[in-house]
Formats: sequence, C-alpha cells, structure tokens
Amino acid sequence: MKKSIYISIAIVSLILGLLISFQVRTNSSIAGGIPTERYQELTIEKKQVETDINHLEEEIGDLTAKIEEARKGRTEAADVLESELDKIKLYAGLTPVAGPGVEIVMDNTPAPAGAGFYNIRDDDLLKVINDLRGAGAEAISINGQRILATSEVRQAGNHINVNLTRLSPPYRITAIGNPGTLKSSLEIKGGLVEYLAANGTKVQVQQSDNVQVPAYSGPLRFDYAKHVQRG
Repeated sequence: MKKSIYISIAIVSLILGLLISFQVRTNSSIAGGIPTERYQELTIEKKQVETDINHLEEEIGDLTAKIEEARKGRTEAADVLESELDKIKLYAGLTPVAGPGVEIVMDNTPAPAGAGFYNIRDDDLLKVINDLRGAGAEAISINGQRILATSEVRQAGNHINVNLTRLSPPYRITAIGNPGTLKSSLEIKGGLVEYLAANGTKVQVQQSDNVQVPAYSGPLRFDYAKHVQRG
C-alpha cells in the first residue's frame, strides 16, 4: 500500500511540474505580443492550467495524509505486537520479575543420636513447589533457577539437578505471590514445614515486600510436540 501511494505522488508531482512549465511558457508568449483571439485562448488555457494545478496540489495533500495515516497504523500495530510478545515472555518465565512474596531456606540438620543423617531430596523440593503453586505463587526459583512447567527437579546422588544445573543445600526458594497466603500454606499445623522438620530438614520462611525471581536462561526445545494444523 505504501509503495503504490508513493508512486501516485510521484506521478502527480510530474504532471504538476509539466503544467507549471507550460504555464510559464504561455506567459512568456503573451509577453512577446500575440493576436487578440490567440491571447483569449491562452488566457482560458491559463485559467484551466491553474485549476488543474490546484486540483493536483489537493491530491498531493490527500496522498501525503494517507501515507502518514498508514505509517501511524503500522507503528500502532508494532506496539501491539511488542506488548503481546512481552506478555507471552512474562507468562513463559523468560523475563525476570519482582514483587511481594516469600523466601524459603531449606538445609540439612544433623539427625538425633542413633538416627541416620537425612539429606534433602528432590521429592522435598517438589512438595514445596507444589504447595507454593497451590497457594497462588506466580513465579518460583530455586538457587537462581527459574521453575517452569518443563523444569526437571531430579535427584543426582547427594545433589539435585534443576534445569540441568547441579544444586547443593542450602536450597533458597523464592516465590512471588501473596506473602501471607504463601507463608500460611507452608506453616499450617500439620503442613509441609512440620513434615520436613520431622525428617530432619531445617526450614525458614520469611515474608518480603520485594522478592526477585530471575528469568529462565536454559534452552527451549520441543523435539516431539508440534503445532496442531487447523483444518
């Protein structure tokens, strides 16, 4: 559309230039002296040329306005697309976020005499993640690793792999959401904090007005999942 408008303006400008040139030559001829009848003809032609010039100038103005409108429309469309992209990246966990929430520190503690030493396991972290999500957490990270729907939390010896990154205790979990709701969900009587403490895990939960959760920085691949073709 933009190209066709520019071509139209170029054609109109060319015609306008030719008409102005013709008008100048007409005025020059009159100045040299011509018969009365021819003079009257040229006067009529001159008025017609002036009318045509006015029409062409109006058309140029109209085409220029259309170009500006088209340019403005493209800018607005680009802004909308950029806003939608930012929203998608936010939902996908590809953007660092901050807000109120909780900070949780989980660490191993020596077991009572006669009992074996208990290591925090992947199941323990998964229970905390699920509890936080159930309480409305909007973003979660463990030791700086953003938790997505595709994130793996898997035991690897005495360590736990998260997003293919090997993590060791203490495990610092940050979650953004309603601080009171998140904390209460974990510390409710008979809840997760009591369960972990009974197994020899030290758990501290602190509310905060400004929790920072980093963006996911690992690879994003779908080797088998494909778009469904709409028929």
